[in-house]
Amino acid sequence: MNRVYICSCFGITEQQVKQHADSGACTPRQIASACKAGTDCGSCVRRIQALLGRGSCPRRELADRGEPVLADLEDAA
Repeated sequence: MNRVYICSCFGITEQQVKQHADSGACTPRQIASACKAGTDCGSCVRRIQALLGRGSCPRRELADRGEPVLADLEDAA
């Protein structure tokens, strides 16, 4: 199995970041809320931004209204 680590501090892989993005995390801050990636040394934040890209967010309307967009992820953790 080939694992590409995005966040060395917390052992978060590229696949995990993509799963959180598919579940609605649209920003590095939302990824951090879901799995802590980017909250220690911060060196992975640019890589997270690159993975998220500038595409549309499946839950952007919820985020714009200030509603939680990661509730499903928090329940699963």
